[in-house]
Amino acid sequence: MDYAYYMQLALDQAERALAEGEFPVGCVMAADGKILATGSRKGTIGNGGNEIDHAEMVALRHLIDSEDPVDRAEIVVFCTMEPCLMCFSALILGGIGKIVYAYEDVMGGGTGCELSRLKPLYQKSAIVVVPNQMRAESLRLFKIYFSNPANRYWRQSLLAEYTLRQ
Repeated sequence: MDYAYYMQLALDQAERALAEGEFPVGCVMAADGKILATGSRKGTIGNGGNEIDHAEMVALRHLIDSEDPVDRAEIVVFCTMEPCLMCFSALILGGIGKIVYAYEDVMGGGTGCELSRLKPLYQKSAIVVVPNQMRAESLRLFKIYFSNPANRYWRQSLLAEYTLRQ
């Protein structure tokens, strides 16, 4: 599977989110050379912070709605940012086989969670995580986002500070 091709599609989703004023996270789910679902971050404009509509969750909903007959263990999820614990758990429970991400989430990334220390449902997961694919391209989007004073989501956070120091 061509990681660069699918990650570029996820970056395109993130670019669209950024253009709309949203936090620039994009996600593409693919298997057997076919794009099954896409998603981008929603609900980060203004003072609020919708913590449910993460790009991975949006894409997972689209995958479920599509009813496309596919072995979920064969699905590779491409994310422009490391999935948080919520998204990582949802992808594990959804039977996803692999996650490829671009930029590490030093504040809330969930993929470093040691599954062997969790309950059996998670311990049995064989999910594979591949970090740092097209990291520089994703970092560029987050720098643009955090450099814009109009964007308030996670503005005064460890993630913003870390990103702008890169």
